[in-house]
Amino acid sequence: MTAKLFEPPGPALVAVSGGADSMALLFLLHATSKSLGLELVVGHTDHGVHADSTRWAARVSAAADALRLPFRHRALALGPDAGETRARDARYAALRGMQQEAGATYLVTAHHADDQVETVLFRLLRGAGPAGLAGIPARGPVGLRRPLLPFTRAELRAWLAETHQDAGPVEDPANEDDRHDRVWIRRVGLPLLRDRFPDADAALRRTARQAALDRRAWEALLRGEPSLDLAEAGGGVEVERAPFSGYDPVLSTALLRALCRMSGCRVRSGRVGALLAFVNTASSGRVLDLGDGWTAETVFGRVRIAPPSPRGGVSRDAETSAWGGLADAGEARWGDWGITWRAEPAGRLARAAWSTWVRGDGGEVRGLRPGDVMRPLGGVGRRAVRRLLMEARVPRSERLQYPVVVCGDRIVWLPGVCRSDAAIPRPGEPAVRLDVRRIGGA
Repeated sequence: MTAKLFEPPGPALVAVSGGADSMALLFLLHATSKSLGLELVVGHTDHGVHADSTRWAARVSAAADALRLPFRHRALALGPDAGETRARDARYAALRGMQQEAGATYLVTAHHADDQVETVLFRLLRGAGPAGLAGIPARGPVGLRRPLLPFTRAELRAWLAETHQDAGPVEDPANEDDRHDRVWIRRVGLPLLRDRFPDADAALRRTARQAALDRRAWEALLRGEPSLDLAEAGGGVEVERAPFSGYDPVLSTALLRALCRMSGCRVRSGRVGALLAFVNTASSGRVLDLGDGWTAETVFGRVRIAPPSPRGGVSRDAETSAWGGLADAGEARWGDWGITWRAEPAGRLARAAWSTWVRGDGGEVRGLRPGDVMRPLGGVGRRAVRRLLMEARVPRSERLQYPVVVCGDRIVWLPGVCRSDAAIPRPGEPAVRLDVRRIGGA
């Protein structure tokens, strides 16, 4: 396994089903975790499809205990009639939840070379384009990593049998059920192809490598074309809209597909035409549903591909995060933002900055509320906070999630946007320094 997949080092949730492939992944990562700089957490999803699934969960838990690793578990109760797609989607949702709870930088799965071959053939039979034929990438969104892609199923199982004879991997009967398309491809389709074309596996892997190179070329064009001005934003990516009106529609479509892939969005073919029309005609602040919670949003002269909103976020109109005064120092989190404070002689105040100084004994961070107004530092009269955020080109979808810093009943600061004339200390006098930074979703 290559260390480049895990740069920078950090916590990693290892997805372990209890099968031979994922058990091999667990033991390989455990053996190399120190050199890779990984802090491992074992994650298991009990789909609730098979009657023995609770026994499998216990087997994975025992393996984690033997390695002295933390164990996380989700029971889904999907029922015996759950299909492949539903089970996969539910599994990834559960794993992402465990990754977030564990504070893990990486989510590591046991996909291997045979999975790659099966995926490319499956997508080919379903009419996928070149990007889909690139198969399974080693790197996925939000820290998803697949370090076993260079190894075949047979190689992994031989290694596991030789080095961990007592591993006792479980066998899921679903992997023998030809009603599932991928199982049929593995057990029936590919053996027939190999009889006729002995190098079928190698050919399909070559197809995946070539398609991956083509996909990287489109992404390189997005990054390298100055007029598009590609940037990460709001957990997704965004570009300038104007160039698309001058491109051939075929080129525009290909670039928008690539933009969605870069963000992690699997846009459906039927939505790409609607996305192009949206980019060319929608006014600022409009939102287009791309499916599975993903959206396209026009942000003034730019278009942003944004991920689904995280579950369990801050209720912006109710919850707050408090900060302390001169006798205190600390930090707090509000939604995707972090705030730190400490006593410090007041410095020079700036109207639009990410640090400021205030007088007083503390306050709170909250969300935008109807009727919020403030008197800008150095300005004349009061201004609507909503208008200030708009003028600062904060996207409409982010305005309710933007931190509003309050002392008493007065708004003192919109970090990075505007400082008010409230709670202002004289330069050099005792004050509280506040620093706000974005720590998620950007």
